[in-house]
Formats: sequence, structure tokens, C-alpha cells
Amino acid sequence: MKVIITLEHRFDRTPDGRVWTQTTFPYSFWQRYLKVFDLVCVVARLRDVPSVDADWQVASGEMVSFAAIPNYLGPVQYLRKANLVKQAVRGAVGPNDAIIMRVPSQISSDLQQYLSRNSHPYAVEVVADPYDVFAPGSIDHPLRPLFQWLFPRTLRRICANAAAAVYVTKGALQDRYPCANFAVGVSDVVLPSERLVAAPRPLRQDLDVFTLVYVGTMSQMYKAPDVLIKAVAACIKQGLNLQLYMLGDGQYRSQLADLAAAQDVGDRIQLLGQLASGDAVQAQLDRSDLFVLASYQEGLPRAMVEAMARGLPCLGSNVGGIPELLPPEDMVEPGDVDVLARKIREIVTDPERMARMSARNLAKAQEYRDDVLQQQRTDFYHYVRDLTEAWVASKT
Repeated sequence: MKVIITLEHRFDRTPDGRVWTQTTFPYSFWQRYLKVFDLVCVVARLRDVPSVDADWQVASGEMVSFAAIPNYLGPVQYLRKANLVKQAVRGAVGPNDAIIMRVPSQISSDLQQYLSRNSHPYAVEVVADPYDVFAPGSIDHPLRPLFQWLFPRTLRRICANAAAAVYVTKGALQDRYPCANFAVGVSDVVLPSERLVAAPRPLRQDLDVFTLVYVGTMSQMYKAPDVLIKAVAACIKQGLNLQLYMLGDGQYRSQLADLAAAQDVGDRIQLLGQLASGDAVQAQLDRSDLFVLASYQEGLPRAMVEAMARGLPCLGSNVGGIPELLPPEDMVEPGDVDVLARKIREIVTDPERMARMSARNLAKAQEYRDDVLQQQRTDFYHYVRDLTEAWVASKT
């Protein structure tokens, strides 16, 4: 049986027909579905390019193909291409295919409306919360309040009508977007055992410079990189010797660099761009003393789990799945520069606390080892295949 997987991610396609990704969703990601399904067809936006950089990863491969959706960026471009997008989505689905939609996603919303008219069952993988994505300060768009009302409403409809749902959180997303049928919570993080360090970080009282690290998109502001820059600037003005490394890219990267300069901390904040996933990111985590992700929204942040696996103390906001990773004393309310600055200072000036955080985070990361979670995912995929086969049989 073939499984159709829809998601809101953009890929590049080179003239040889191969599909590439810069960060997430390489070919190894799709192999998890091949443990249960015979073929995987990924329905996503594709951009045709002459070549990709050497650090990009191939996403297509044996038994994994891609159905191209017209490339668009943002709601305005989507509206201009909406009819073409809907036609492409519907054309990718066969009457006997299993359907798994990674949501929230506009592509998935278009497909759900089509499937409902045919009573075709589908499953969802819920990976983020659109209500928080469009919280004040997280995105700069005149229709932000409308989006914050509309997209959660759409996601609730999709989940309510799904035959099965898997959530990346243990409870946060389930509470807001319930599925009336079969539902489980399984993290989407792929954390190979070799990515976990053998022991927590030792107590260190000799640090002259405290190195902070941020890993996240700069395409929008919902991960609050601007709030972090202002908080670090406030700490430095109060006498803390901090260095911040920011990993990620997007349309706001130059604006964030300008913000750092305007805060007189341009020499203390380095925007490193999008590093190749894996070893390069891990090396930067290992060189850092504190990971900070003060987002307005999260599902279950992969970057934070990967930082915890390196025994890195972590500071996050109390949104989405972060409270399932961190205790209350290691979290802040999103969007408050002063509170974030105080919490950073509180942590980095307490070496014993940082050692405790390291040990606790490493122990928590053990729960997200891929060999522990893979069987739960496989059981879910078996459920989706079985219910689809039963539905197909009922039509004959």
C-alpha cells in the first residue's frame, strides 16, 4: 500500500529529478514509514533549481517519491495559486492510498476538504499550534488576528474528523486539538543513541565568558529571536560577559543583525546562518553553556531535545510541549525581555544550578531516543494501514 504524506515544507528539485532539503525531512526520515507501507509519496511544495549546496541532504530515494505542489510563500502567494495547489493535491491521491497529513498545513486543509466529500479516511500528525504561531509579536502581518482565529479553527476541524491522530506532545496539543477517534502521543524527534553524551557536564566555576546558543528559523519571529537579542543586550549592559550564537536563516536575519548592532552588541552576537544538520549543529551545542528558546509557540522543539541530549542546560518559554521537557524554574513567559534577561542572569551565575540542569536534561533526553519511540510510531502506522485497507475492502 502507498501512503500519501502532506506537509508544509519546501523542498528543492535538481535537473536529475532528485529532491533535496537543507534541514529536516531527509530520505532517512521517510524510511520510518517504509517499515509499514510499500511506497511513500510526499506531497509538498517543490522549487526547481539548477543545483544545491554541498551540505544539503537528499530527500527522495528508493520507494520515496514527491508530488510537486506549486511553490508559494505566505498567504498572498497561496491565494494567487490556490486553484493550482488544490488541483495538484487532489491529483496526487489515489482511491486506495493511505493518507497521513502533518498539520497544521494549508496543503493538508485543502486535502481534508476533498477527502471528506469521498469519506476517505485519513490520519494526522499534529506537530505545532497555529494559535501560538500567530500570537502578538510572533509574526508581522496585518491579518495576524484573523489568522489566529481561523487557523486553529481549521486545525480543530481536521483533527476532529481524523480517523487517527498522533501528537508530538504528551498532552498540550491534544487538549487544544482533540481527535474523537484513535489518538496517541509520540514525539517526532529522531534522536539516535549516538547523539546522547555519556555523562552530564561537570560543575564549572571558572567561566569568564558564558556562551549562549539559539537554533531556530528566522523566517518569522514566532521563536522570538528578537526578544532574545534584547535580553542578551540587557544582560551585557548589566555586566555579564555573554556571547550569543544564533543558528538559522530566513527573511528576518538581516533585520536581527541590525537589531544587535542597534543594541550595541553586534560584536557579541553572531548570526551563523543555516548550518548543516547533524555534526555542525552538535559541535556548536557542545561549545555552548546555555541553550535558549523563548518561543511564542512550539510543538515539541527538536532543537531543544537535541541540546538536552548533549547535556546542555536549557531555558525555554512555557508554551506548547516545552513544559513537558523543562521544569517551571527553567521557563519564562514568552515576549518579556526583562524576565528573560533576569532568568539568563540567574542561571549563568549559578554553576551548581547549571550542573543540575545538565544532569536533568540528559536524563530527560533519554526518553526521546529513536529506538524507544520507533515502535510506537510503527504501531500507529500499522493502525492507519489496517483502517485504510478495511475501508477499501468495504467499497468492493
